[in-house]
Amino acid sequence: MEQAKRICQIIKLKPEFAEEYKRLHANVWPGVLAALGKHHISDYSISHHPPLQLLIATFKYTGDDYEKDMKTIGEDEETRKWWEITDRMQESFNDGATGSGKEIPWWTDVDEVFRFEGGSTIL
Repeated sequence: MEQAKRICQIIKLKPEFAEEYKRLHANVWPGVLAALGKHHISDYSISHHPPLQLLIATFKYTGDDYEKDMKTIGEDEETRKWWEITDRMQESFNDGATGSGKEIPWWTDVDEVFRFEGGSTIL
């Protein structure tokens, strides 16, 4: 099994959908959450930065085949229905992207450049 890794992704939220997107995510469908958990996704959060209309998602992946798990999540029927609703609220930064679970990634992965996990420092 690979070591757990943090994933960060960004996408643009269409401003006219900001409130609807937040309401929808206040009550994520149980089947969508189950698919994430079943495929080694935990500690998932989505933040919204209104000045740039960015959605910033971070999560921990603890499985050993990220590509396979992401593909399998994308084949889950309830997740696909969820994406049909949420994709219309978003705008991808990736040229040619047409929606979640398609050949061209809908979200843009963001490289981590720094992490501090706590602990004391000696001065």
